[in-house]
Amino acid sequence: MDYEACFAASMIYMALGYAGCASMYGCTYRTKLRGLFGLPEGSIPDGLVHCLCCFCALCQDYRELKNRGADPSLGWEANVEKWNQEGITAPPVAEPGMAR
Repeated sequence: MDYEACFAASMIYMALGYAGCASMYGCTYRTKLRGLFGLPEGSIPDGLVHCLCCFCALCQDYRELKNRGADPSLGWEANVEKWNQEGITAPPVAEPGMAR
């Protein structure tokens, strides 16, 4: 696990949070995630989603990453490299209806 990178990212996010700019940091990764997997942008821009409800946006981003097999301990770059090697860019297949 790359503890130094995780710690550094946490400190940056916390410092930006105190400055009121954490949503700008979070929305960059949301935009990268959408671009990598070809996800459509919703009716609200990424930056505004993070401004309105940062915790909800982070949970959505995390859930999307976990559904695609991301390992948070690897970091963003290592996961992107893993997905590129495996050719994973399509969204996961979900069962239709409420029975899942």
